Amino acid sequence: MTITREVDQSDDATLIQESLREPEVFAALFDRHAPLLHRYAVRRLGPDAAEDVVSDTFLAAFKHRDRYDRSRPDARPWLYGIASNVIGKRKRTELSLYQAYVRSGVHPGVPPVEDEVNTLAVNRPLAAALLKLKRGDRDVLLLVAWAELTYEEVAGALGIPVGTVRSRLNRARTKIRETLGDK
Repeated sequence: MTITREVDQSDDATLIQESLREPEVFAALFDRHAPLLHRYAVRRLGPDAAEDVVSDTFLAAFKHRDRYDRSRPDARPWLYGIASNVIGKRKRTELSLYQAYVRSGVHPGVPPVEDEVNTLAVNRPLAAALLKLKRGDRDVLLLVAWAELTYEEVAGALGIPVGTVRSRLNRARTKIRETLGDK
């Protein structure tokens, strides 16, 4: 039981390092971050694809854990970066989901008033605006808005400079405002 307690209190970098010797330790990382990644994937792709996104994300993370930058104690940005790549491979699913939002105004699988962010997520005009964004701009915007990552964390997640995060976010916000008619 002492090992479990130590794992629970370890930062993500320590867990990843320990998982190189004891692979089962990686399960603690899954337990810690899978629920938030699942919620993010549901918002991006709907409930049907979310389980696969989370599974694919953690499978890739496990396979490449030896490359993790252990100077970063929080693995969330790294995991969201992997999830963004997995989601990017399902572009048609994401765009179809936004088109369904536009038609119905309802997200299939998210309660209509779960929280303020989800209220925005099922907003028809916002869904239409998200459809118009380039993938990179949409990834940055949603990692900031839905995953609540900092600019630096988004940069690390996507492997881009912070300046690029700022410019993509600015471009995405401008496009959203224009599309929503709030120029």
